[in-house]
Amino acid sequence: MLNFISKHSPIFLMLAAILGFVIPSASAVIFPFLPYILFFLMLFTLIGMKQNELIKMLGQFDIWLYASFHAVGLSVLACSLAGLFGASSSLLLAISAVTATGSLFATPAIVRSVGLDALKAMAMTIASTLLMPAVLYVNLLLFQDNNVSLDMQSYIQRLIIFIAGPMLISAMCYRFIPKDLLHRTHAKLSQVTIILVFTFPFGLVGEFRSIFDQSIMLGLTYLLIGIALCTLFFLISFLCYRHKGLDDSLLSAITAANRNVLLTYTVAGAYLGPEYVVLMGAIQLPTYTLPLLVRAISKHLSTPLTQSVKTPK
Repeated sequence: MLNFISKHSPIFLMLAAILGFVIPSASAVIFPFLPYILFFLMLFTLIGMKQNELIKMLGQFDIWLYASFHAVGLSVLACSLAGLFGASSSLLLAISAVTATGSLFATPAIVRSVGLDALKAMAMTIASTLLMPAVLYVNLLLFQDNNVSLDMQSYIQRLIIFIAGPMLISAMCYRFIPKDLLHRTHAKLSQVTIILVFTFPFGLVGEFRSIFDQSIMLGLTYLLIGIALCTLFFLISFLCYRHKGLDDSLLSAITAANRNVLLTYTVAGAYLGPEYVVLMGAIQLPTYTLPLLVRAISKHLSTPLTQSVKTPK
């Protein structure tokens, strides 16, 4: 059963977002547990990676160039377009917060499910997350009139818990656990990892459903905005990195479109405005439709991706 779910995980990710929308009460139950799930997701993903290789990759200029593009470049582009289309100040504030957000911590598990480089995705995710507080602070200064004071203590605490903590535990596992046992254990954990990812689209979309209950047209408007943002992030990233080859362009595109909106909400709190929570839910369906899109693009271009990671024997 786990093999079947892992193999068809892109479809299940999209279905999880739809199911959370259909059953908002169940989505609301899952929502408070997402930070804890996030920790184990990071840990299980990192156990399958060699920490020295990850740290070495984080030292590469290309990774930080991507992170700057992810946070700064796409912020300027998305906010400029939103302003041209007459977005309200509160909506501009919400969009600026989404664009400043680092990549979703579930990104390595997602890109692994479609056969892309999970190690590089993890490095890109960490780099974009570390840039987030500075870019978010500037965006809030630009789009909010009140004095801005981000909860940096909370942000640093979460970086330690969700990045440094799993990396340290993973490094200790590589140091003290025999490699054969570690590889066999990770073979099982890799199937559990993608299942943990399902909880995020399911748990974050519930609040968005309440907007549809108030007004279908308003809900559809936010959904279209969410689709537009994810499409913009994906297409621009794909085109900008197309010269590096199909795998790198798809990896950059899906990493740019995945946004850790929950972490941003935790850090910035009330400064994000009322529309951010709605937008946070609205981008879930388009975000988790991306793995299916990645596979379709690969087949259309007739350039096969690396086969999805299979369970080692």
